[in-house]
Amino acid sequence: MDVYEALYTTRAMRRVRPDPIPEAVQQKILDAAIRAPSGGNSQTWRFLLVDDKEVLGRLGPVYRDCLGQVFTVFYGDRVAAALADPDTPESVAMLSMKRSAEHLAEHFEEYPLMLFSFALGDPTGGSIHPSTWSACLAARAEGVGSAWTSAFALNVAPALEILGVPEAEGWRFASCVTFGYPTGRWGVAPRVPVHEVSYRNHWGTPVGFEVPAPLWSY
Repeated sequence: MDVYEALYTTRAMRRVRPDPIPEAVQQKILDAAIRAPSGGNSQTWRFLLVDDKEVLGRLGPVYRDCLGQVFTVFYGDRVAAALADPDTPESVAMLSMKRSAEHLAEHFEEYPLMLFSFALGDPTGGSIHPSTWSACLAARAEGVGSAWTSAFALNVAPALEILGVPEAEGWRFASCVTFGYPTGRWGVAPRVPVHEVSYRNHWGTPVGFEVPAPLWSY
């Protein structure tokens, strides 16, 4: 797969089939992940694959509680504004994202594979997020959709206990990624153009060019 196709079409794919992910594909996903840069080449990361339905069944209620907090605490004002005026483009996008995220929560136990990432001595995630994103890109190359969530961070203790993570050793939860073969189509996600969110040399100074449409497309 062309690298730009992977970069432009790897987006949150939460609606997936329950078909298992072959072990050979899982190997490629993890092997790509550990090739990513690591701060000081310390490689203080751990990756935990979860496909046991009993484990997922215990994690599901915890995740749904965490996601509820996300939409109440962090997105409460945006959700309220969208519900008050649902026909604006911003409201349509917000409510669509909310439905998609809630689909993941409601079907949490049905995903065929999840990847939990943990870092040691890195509260920012800077040394592990690149590896997790590499895992998502590798999955895309294999036709597997992924969806990244950090909602567990809002109440991570129960999840750590369920997963048997030795919290006393200092491992910090970084992210959870769901994997599955999508039920829908791949596509380029709409985004605010780069020239509206980018500066050059000084905050607020125009970047110097405009990109009104994606530079890669099918």
